[in-house]
Order: sequence, then C-alpha cells, then structure tokens
Amino acid sequence: MKKIILLLLLFGGSSFLFAQHLSFQSSKTDSLDAKTLFERITSLEKKTEKLNIFLNTQGSFNAYPNGNDTEQATFKMDQLRIEVKGNINKWIFYRYRQRLNRSNNPQVLDNLPTSIDYAAIGFQLTPKFSFFAGKQSTVYGGIEFDLNPIEVYQYCDMLEYMQNFLTGVDFAYWITDNHELQFQIVDSRNGSFEEMFGQVDPGIKPAKTPLGYTLNWNGSFLENMINTRWSVSVFHDATNKNMYYYALGNQLNLKRFHMYFDFMYSREELDRKGIISRMGYKAGFDNRALNTRYMSLVAHFNYRIRPKINIFLKGMYETASVTKSNQEYAKGKYSTSWGYIGGIEYYPMRENLHFFLTYVGRSFDYTQCAKTLGMSDSNPQRISAGLIYQIPIF
Repeated sequence: MKKIILLLLLFGGSSFLFAQHLSFQSSKTDSLDAKTLFERITSLEKKTEKLNIFLNTQGSFNAYPNGNDTEQATFKMDQLRIEVKGNINKWIFYRYRQRLNRSNNPQVLDNLPTSIDYAAIGFQLTPKFSFFAGKQSTVYGGIEFDLNPIEVYQYCDMLEYMQNFLTGVDFAYWITDNHELQFQIVDSRNGSFEEMFGQVDPGIKPAKTPLGYTLNWNGSFLENMINTRWSVSVFHDATNKNMYYYALGNQLNLKRFHMYFDFMYSREELDRKGIISRMGYKAGFDNRALNTRYMSLVAHFNYRIRPKINIFLKGMYETASVTKSNQEYAKGKYSTSWGYIGGIEYYPMRENLHFFLTYVGRSFDYTQCAKTLGMSDSNPQRISAGLIYQIPIF
C-alpha cells in the first residue's frame, strides 16, 4: 500500500509540475489556446465550421484499496473517443463520435457497432424547429446524462447499465429562447432481443415494433442561473412489456459555485437494466427478471476556490427492487447502494485540459432477497490521478 501511495504522489506531483509548465507557457502565448492542433502545426487558420475534429480523452493511474491491501494498481485509458461535427450550411449539420476502445462488431438491429455514439445528420428547418436523424444519444433528462462522458469519473448504476446511444429521429422545437421541447423516436435496442435480454419466460415474445419514445423539456431561468432537463420515456421491448423511465435534472450556476441534482426512476416490466437479473444469473437462474424497479438520486457540487483550481463532491443513492414476485425472484427490495466521490481539478489553460486527483467509494448493501441469490455486501474503492482533455485536432 505504501508503494501505491508513493506512486500516486509521484504521478500527481509530476502532473502538477507539468500543469504548472503548461500554465506558464499558456500565459505567455495565451492566443494559442483558441487554436486547434492542426492550426498550431501548419500555422494555417481554419476558415470554416464545416469540419471540427476532437479527440476526447480521459486517462488515469488507479489504485483500488481493499482494507490495508491494494487489489490492483494500473494505468488506464478510461475514455478515448474521436468526434467529428460541423455545419454544412445554415440548415444542415452533422455529428459523428466513436469510442476507439470498444468492439466494432455491427449489431443486428441497427447494423452499427456499439462503439459508435453518434452517426447522424440534422436539418434546421426554421430558426425554432429542427430534426436530427441517425444514431444519437437518447434525450433522457438529467444533467449528468448530458455531460461529455470524459467529464464523469463514475456514473451511477442507473446510467452505467443503460443503453444510451440508439438509432432514430429527434424533433426539437424552441418555444422561447430559453425553453426547448424535444420528441424522439428510436430503436429500443441496438442488437437482437436475445442479445439484450437472454433467456426469458416462454410466454414473452419480442416486440414487432421495438421502439422507444421520449419527451424532453430543457429550460433555462434567470439568465442561465437555473437550468432544467426533464424527460419521460416509454420503451416497448416485448409483447405487453414496457419500460417507463422518468428523469428530472436541475442545475444551479453561481459565480464560483455550481451544482446539479438528478432524480431518475425506471419501472421495467422486463428487466432492461439487468441489475437484478445478474444476481439471479449468479445463483444459476436462467430467465430474465420481470417487474423490476430502479431509483437513483445524484447530487454534484463544484466550487472554484481559485480561477484554475476546482474542488468537487458527489453523492449517489440507488435502490433496486422487484414489484411483483415472478419465477425465482421474490417481491421486495434487493439492494441499496451509495456512492461518494470527491476530488480536486487543476485547469492550467483556457482549453478544457485539466488534471485531477479523485477518490471514488461505493457501498452495496443487499437485502435477504438478494443474499438468497448469493450476493454479499461490498465496499469497492478507487483512487485516481490523471488528466482529461478534449483535444481540438482540426
């Protein structure tokens, strides 16, 4: 454990010194901050918004304490995504984003690999109305859900086990300059029914029109001091089996203080997240659970103690339950989980480059319903030091 702490200190210290060097250099040539890597190398300025290329990265050195010992300590590239987007003209735009550290095997339903987050084109038909067609992020509510994934150190289980990037079409309408409504229709999954749900009760048949529908409201109040991102969704997975998902995201922005609070609730007639079903698989059961319910609360607080230094705290509370007894799954709550995250970030330049040192702690408390399936309480932890950078390549 002493060696791991020493490595973290050395890595964090070297990162801080490097960040200080970058900060010093950027203070001398601050105008470079607004330029892309292509511009810096070629000394040519980009004259168009038709093509913008970014490399989204999050890399870290991680230690996983377990009591007085350390289970593992490794370097890891947590996020690596190439992103291309732009405006062809005043009314046509596009976006493409792909994870470079995920499999590229195409899925049965949409014929696209799960490594692709976005592959879509949009049309701004009027100043207030647009639509976006292709593979895209579902327009679920919640502030954290809408963040760039490189900015999130640990998702709650609700988002971790959710299929977020699906193929379909999204219609957006700005009621006023501060309030937007979106209605989205997407495939309810990427691949086949069997790939997503595995073995199910023989009486359950895949939906002939496996689609998901989401209505989303994005609001802004008091000159962007308060923001809301709320949604309600219905996903049709099998005959007479739906998911009903509700998400309410609320954000407060002050001069040096920023926070958001997300509430998420999912009622699944066929266990779509699979969190409870995985407990059954561990006990040797084959069928997917029915009538599951998940709830998540996430609160995140940021405070800029200095212009380039940010400290943050994040808390998560989640429950998983079965609402009606079915097959091997008894009615009742199965787990309560907590998450507690804190850290410090250093921003040496105007660009979104920052170094971080974080602690992530989780606590999983299982009820007797889950313990009969072989589950036991756990308290995984992680200490990470690394950097996040959305590199503007072109």
